[in-house]
Amino acid sequence: MKKNNGCELLESAENGYELFESTEKGEGIFATKRFYRNDIVMIGSLQEENVEKNHSHASQMGEFRHALHGGLISKVNHSCNPNCGIKLNAAGAHDFVAMKSIEIDDEVTFDYAMRNYSIEYFPKNCCCGSQNCRKSITGWKNLPEKFKSTYIGFVAPYLIEMDRNKRALRVTSLI
Repeated sequence: MKKNNGCELLESAENGYELFESTEKGEGIFATKRFYRNDIVMIGSLQEENVEKNHSHASQMGEFRHALHGGLISKVNHSCNPNCGIKLNAAGAHDFVAMKSIEIDDEVTFDYAMRNYSIEYFPKNCCCGSQNCRKSITGWKNLPEKFKSTYIGFVAPYLIEMDRNKRALRVTSLI
């Protein structure tokens, strides 16, 4: 399957995805079955509920709270044209949910701005390769409105709340 495309299988999962090592992007998650819009692709679980600071594998869980997810969730790569979004599950972790159909062998991706309000720890240049690449990996705070509107329903709800609170503060300071 992927080995023929310069990828090496690192971990096989029976949940519809596998971890591969690629010469171009490092590790990534690839679908082994078809997913349809709103299907849960990966179920999130928290490995560490409170980390001291935000970093490349931390997920923002609230305005001042970050956590580490267990399993292969941290291996899902960024894309400016993602096929997955985030929904909080009953345990408070992020499930990855298909925003559109995902075919067998497609890489499972999400936009890192869907979970973090600001991002300071990734390289300046995005290399996702999508046609609508923003050229940098940004957090929700710096995400253009056209992206935000397409992500509604597939983004961590605390980000929308943080946006509302920041807007309310700006309006209050103008009065």
